[in-house]
Amino acid sequence: MNSYELSRNWFDWAFENPELITPTHSAIYFFAIEHCNRLGWKDKFGFPTQMAMDAIGVRKHQTFTKHFNDLVEWGFIGLVQKSKNQYSANIISLISAKPKNGKALDKALVMHGAKHGQSTGQSKDSIDKQETIKPKTNTIEERKLKFASTLEPCVSKYGRKMITDFFKYWTEPNKSDTKFRMELEKTWSLERRLETWASRDKDFNKNQTTTGPLAFNSKNMNR
Repeated sequence: MNSYELSRNWFDWAFENPELITPTHSAIYFFAIEHCNRLGWKDKFGFPTQMAMDAIGVRKHQTFTKHFNDLVEWGFIGLVQKSKNQYSANIISLISAKPKNGKALDKALVMHGAKHGQSTGQSKDSIDKQETIKPKTNTIEERKLKFASTLEPCVSKYGRKMITDFFKYWTEPNKSDTKFRMELEKTWSLERRLETWASRDKDFNKNQTTTGPLAFNSKNMNR
């Protein structure tokens, strides 16, 4: 499974079912692909509703939920665990859903290309080859965001303040600003590191407000 396969299957299906899909369906699905990619293509991952709504510009929770549920029903998103509210994360998996036929869009594109070639005087034998674009190396800020996403599920257990402090400490960059503290460790177990941190945190046993998504913004990343 890769982003190209997921994208191709989606548009094949959308082309055969134009009466069902809307731009919101596409926005949710492709943001799920993007989020999965940033997490290193995990089989299942957290997909916070509010984060997704902010990313695609949907303002109403009911609108997002309706279109998200459609994607689950159509088989493009697997719902592993449903969120309790708009501030908690659905646990989902991406499914390489395929349309029954899958050839309708290919034929339409070929016909369009042939007509376009005739109208412009170009040879019908010319074929546009698909280019494989190598992904760029993630920047340090992008890697910090990926690290932050691994901490999101831990907020309910350890509290937002402790997780934020933990994040700020372990994302302190080196002098050349090429790596941060966590990346310089020879071994890493997030669970054990959090347990050790919690045992030393004076505020850990105090009441923490854990409703709402963990906000890792530019201020948290300031060096």
